Amino acid sequence: MSSARKESTIIVAGGKGLRAGGDLPKQFRLIGEMPMLMHTILAFHRYNPQMKIVLVLPDGFQSLWNELCRLHDFNVSHKVVMGGETRFHSVKNGLVEIAEEEIVGVHDAARPFVGTDLIARCFNTSERHDCGVIPVVEEVNSVRLLTENGSRIIDRQLLRVIQTPQVFPARQLKKAYEAVFDPVFTDDASVVEKSGMHILMIKGEESNIKITTPFDWIIAETLWQNYIKTTK
Repeated sequence: MSSARKESTIIVAGGKGLRAGGDLPKQFRLIGEMPMLMHTILAFHRYNPQMKIVLVLPDGFQSLWNELCRLHDFNVSHKVVMGGETRFHSVKNGLVEIAEEEIVGVHDAARPFVGTDLIARCFNTSERHDCGVIPVVEEVNSVRLLTENGSRIIDRQLLRVIQTPQVFPARQLKKAYEAVFDPVFTDDASVVEKSGMHILMIKGEESNIKITTPFDWIIAETLWQNYIKTTK
C-alpha cells in the first residue's frame, strides 16, 4: 500500500440472499463460529487496518447486525449505510461516504475468502494506471449461448469470470454513478465502462468464490477448515 494514498472499500450486503437457503440473509449466517459478513470485513481490515470500510446493509437489518457485532465482540471500525432497490443503488448509497481523492474498492459481501494479495494487487494496479481494475478467472466449463433456434457453442478461451473487489479512482467511480440506472449494470465495471473509463483485468483467485447456493456453503465450510489448519 502506498503510504500517501487513501483507500476505502464498499462492501455490498444489500440483498436478501435467500437462494443460499436458511431463514436469514446469507451474509448473517455463520461460517465457522462467525457470520460470513464479519469474515469479509476482516479480509480488508487485515490488508489495511486504516482502510475506511463502508458496509451496505438491506433495509431493516441494522439492528440485527448491531446485535451480531455485540454477540461476537466484533469491533472493526466500519460505517453502515442502507441498501437500495438494486446493487447499483446500493453502491451509489455507499459512495456518498467516499471522498473523491480516494482509491475505492467495491466488494461482494458473499466473497469472504478474498485474499490479501488479491486486494493489494487490485488497489496497486488501479493507482498505478489510474483506471478501473477487475479480478477475473478463466472459465473452465463448456458453455453454450442460447439462440432463437436453440443454442451454439462459445469458445471458453474468450470468456472470463468476473470477481470482486473491483477497484477504481473514486472520482471516476462517483462520476460514473451519476448515470441513470440501466438493467445492463450488473457490476461496477459495467457502469464505468459506459462512462468511458478504461478497465484492466488482473488474475483473480479460485478460492474467492461467491456464496450463492446451498452447495456453495459446503465449499465455504471446507475452505474455512483449510484456512484454520494453515494458520495454526
